[in-house]
Amino acid sequence: MPESKLKFLIPTIGAVVAITGGIAAYLYLKTPVGDSTGALGSAKVVPATALMATYINTDPQAWEKLKQFGTPEAQNLITKGLEKFNQDAFKESNISYETDLKPWVGGVMIAVLPPNSVKPAQLNTPGDQLNQPTNPQSEPNVLVVVGIKDKLGALNFGNKLKSQKGVKFTETDYKGEKITETREQGKPTYSVVLNNSQLVLAPEKKGIEQAIDTFKGQPSFAGKEGASTILAKGVDVKNSLAQIYVPDYAGMVQQLITSNPQATQLPPQTLNQLKLVKSMVAGVGVDDGGVRLKAIANLDPQLNKFQYQNAPANIVGQFPADTLALVSGQGISRSWSLLLEQSKDYPEFNQAVEQVRQQLKATANLDLDKEVIGWMNQEFAIAAIPSNQGILASVGVGGAFVFDTSDRKTAESTLTKLDDLIKRQSVTVANRNVGGKDITEWQTPQGAVLSHGWLDQDTLLVAVGGPIADAIATAKNQPLDNSETFKAVTSSLQKPNGGYFYLDMDKTVTLINRFPGQSLPPDASTILASIRGLGVTATSPDKSTSELEMLLALKPKTTK
Repeated sequence: MPESKLKFLIPTIGAVVAITGGIAAYLYLKTPVGDSTGALGSAKVVPATALMATYINTDPQAWEKLKQFGTPEAQNLITKGLEKFNQDAFKESNISYETDLKPWVGGVMIAVLPPNSVKPAQLNTPGDQLNQPTNPQSEPNVLVVVGIKDKLGALNFGNKLKSQKGVKFTETDYKGEKITETREQGKPTYSVVLNNSQLVLAPEKKGIEQAIDTFKGQPSFAGKEGASTILAKGVDVKNSLAQIYVPDYAGMVQQLITSNPQATQLPPQTLNQLKLVKSMVAGVGVDDGGVRLKAIANLDPQLNKFQYQNAPANIVGQFPADTLALVSGQGISRSWSLLLEQSKDYPEFNQAVEQVRQQLKATANLDLDKEVIGWMNQEFAIAAIPSNQGILASVGVGGAFVFDTSDRKTAESTLTKLDDLIKRQSVTVANRNVGGKDITEWQTPQGAVLSHGWLDQDTLLVAVGGPIADAIATAKNQPLDNSETFKAVTSSLQKPNGGYFYLDMDKTVTLINRFPGQSLPPDASTILASIRGLGVTATSPDKSTSELEMLLALKPKTTK
């Protein structure tokens, strides 16, 4: 989108800028009062052709919740950033966010309409034409609906805006409604007030006319098939900050790509797979744990071939408490079979898989599907674990794979073949006992490169680096699932679930900062110091629904 379109909100009304731009940076300042149930009302003036919509809630009770988190340094940094943003937005006017906008602005809905094609004839000046690409791409078409909770405050702001130097206003009538064209430095913005309760803005006059048509009875986004249900239900998050609505996911992606000739066109088989997701809704809120996102995808059960299974999460206890990142799940072999089935129409992917199969067969006499992936049929986890010993001393971290399996015999046979292959490369393969467990190591003069062994009858460990094998073999003393950070990040996520993504922010930042020239900028370090970690999980109650939940766990507010 050209700069003139991105800035279309500023010359007309700073409210939208202050909310849609400032809301992303806002963490600790007060915000204007809004109606948290206004999404449906705003959607009634958005045309049914809208591809998606986002409703931003400006209720201060929701945003105030964020004040319970963070260090004073982070709070001060965010405050200064927001103040600078407001100064830049209104630097050529005497508009004040606190006095001119805050008293009357309610919730904000930002809708994306089908793109408008940009033609050379539409360009304003010969100079503009010279600067345009030979094949201009379509313009995203945005419509913004701002709730008015104080009519007098809105009127006073409008009068003040009209008194600004360099701003020109032109009014036209469309079906009995007054459209205002605002021009600042030659850039137009269009707006209309509907029923004295909603301010609608758009970079194109056509968008405002469509909103008026909708207001007067044409089909609306609120009544659109797929949208009405997700608008009414939304996503259940405490202290909701924003909700995102996509009533036709596949249609939206296809229309955006088709209208943009410069975009990479998706093959027909990919577009068909997109039809699996019928609609999607997501919400962001704040609770005692931090900032929480929940997303719900409504699926076509006839196209959904994936057979979801809950992961028992027992495998998390195999890792030590200082694990900095982890991904867990269930049934790699089943997912692999599904991937092969769904990718049968992708010759490039099938060719790559076949090459891997042939290479494994030629070098290690291994069958990729049966001997490498086939036995990975139960719970698994992959983790990054800090270590400053042995071969890991220079990088400070090693990796570990832990698999539960019901086919130990095949797994052992595979490992034996890999050990024999490594021996032929003049690498020492030796056994040692760690915490009562037999561990096989691939040893070099710098230390063990890889270790593997059985933690119990059905649980296999494969570790990068000898120190990692030691940490996991003795992890029962201080397991990850008993650590305070892991519990703070994951305990409030929905259960049962299909597995976790977990990240310990403090340990991750420490790892990044140990590399010369890779230290984080001071401002980034200040913000990250307020984050405890990140947790993500997914569930699927039935073949028609898939749910994702993410928690950005924040540290409680400190006074020092």
